[in-house]
Amino acid sequence: MRRGDFDSVYRAGNRRSSSHFTVFIRPNELPQSRFGFSIKKALGNAVARNRMRRRMREVVRGLRREIPGGWDIVIHPKGTVEHAELPVLAADLLRLMKGATSTPGATIT
Repeated sequence: MRRGDFDSVYRAGNRRSSSHFTVFIRPNELPQSRFGFSIKKALGNAVARNRMRRRMREVVRGLRREIPGGWDIVIHPKGTVEHAELPVLAADLLRLMKGATSTPGATIT
């Protein structure tokens, strides 16, 4: 995703938060879903932020089959992501994404 894609998700997307993530999600016209990660410098140095990014990529990789195509998703982690277990993060992220797509005609199974 490019900067303009992030901006359009922030402007026109749905927003949901939990103790681990804030998720912005917006339908796109593409056959696949696209993911972006935005990690604030306040969450740690470059090593810690990159570790969070790798953990989030692993969570998304594990959920690929459960997330249908057609969504632009931007994920903002919170500080708890660094030490939380991956299955807990996956369940939390999937729950947030189901809630964010609760508009009529848009569902994640």
